[in-house]
Amino acid sequence: MSQRTALYERHVEAGAKIVDFAGWEMPIHYGSQVQEHHLVRNSAGMFDVSHMVVVDIHGQGAKSFLRYLLANDVAKLKEPGKALYSTMLNPEGGIVDDLIAYYLGENAYRLVVNAGTREKDLAWLEKQKTAFEVELTVRDDLSILAVQGPDATNLVQSLLSDADQKVVNALGVFYGAEVSEGRFIARTGYTGESGYEIMIPNEHVVEFWDSLLQAGVGPVGLGARDTLRLEAGMNLYGSDMDDATSPLTSGLNWTIAWEPEDRDFIGRVAIQAEKESGVKQKFVGLVLLEKGVLRGHQKIYCDAGEGEITSGTFSPTLGKSIALARVPQQIGEQCEVEIRGKRLAAKVVKPVFVRNGKSLLEL
Repeated sequence: MSQRTALYERHVEAGAKIVDFAGWEMPIHYGSQVQEHHLVRNSAGMFDVSHMVVVDIHGQGAKSFLRYLLANDVAKLKEPGKALYSTMLNPEGGIVDDLIAYYLGENAYRLVVNAGTREKDLAWLEKQKTAFEVELTVRDDLSILAVQGPDATNLVQSLLSDADQKVVNALGVFYGAEVSEGRFIARTGYTGESGYEIMIPNEHVVEFWDSLLQAGVGPVGLGARDTLRLEAGMNLYGSDMDDATSPLTSGLNWTIAWEPEDRDFIGRVAIQAEKESGVKQKFVGLVLLEKGVLRGHQKIYCDAGEGEITSGTFSPTLGKSIALARVPQQIGEQCEVEIRGKRLAAKVVKPVFVRNGKSLLEL
């Protein structure tokens, strides 16, 4: 049976097209996916991402547990509210999921994991925690709103009390803080724009949504969320990475904390061996140089061999078709992509296309 967030009725009232997403009835758009995309790039839009899973971890063994569980190292987190992005690996070095971990205080952390991997992730956490003195609490009492765009910061802060404004205004990027009414506001996002991700008790989220609407923040569906994240070069679990791909072939080398060398984390032995033997593939961006649309699973051909697109779309910001792809290490500056039986030319670029509304392409 499909699940609904606390904002479901608001989505229906706003004319959303509702689709099934990981067992949840979610808005894909409210009329125009392209207009919603531009709203986030040019002003401010808000997404209901309450289907994502918040897990609080407490106990004397919380830090040790997460240092073993994650490829990145939570020992880096010294200040309350500081966050890091990490993968969670299996023993073979494949990616169980990607997530954000927040340091809440002594022996206390918060993870935000993907909706589509909820049951798998929770089972994995339960399995791995047995050797540690920790407790896991799934926070189904919380909704999550992402408010993103160049105007997002000012519009959100206009709705906060003076005391909350001071707290939120002081946040650095990838920091969060708890404010009044049990809200946890973090300077994180999935669009390449400034803004916040706000965890808020279910009983307060409708009122806050309405206040954001009145302040001029428009609703945005999951369709535009995907084109925005792809322009920003941000991976999507299940498309750009999964249980069978390692962070070394998914453009996520930067999320692995290799030091200290004596830290044992799940998957370390496998990815260390992969690194030492020479990683065969790498993760790149592509821009199509001819007419057409790049899509996931299209084949790539170059002098060094073959590759595959993992995510592709037409970029509303750039007016070009773009993609993320896994390709041979020795690929050159151009390649060909097979689209409907034809091979079309594409440019190989860094896998980040747009940040803060501006193109990063050098064609």
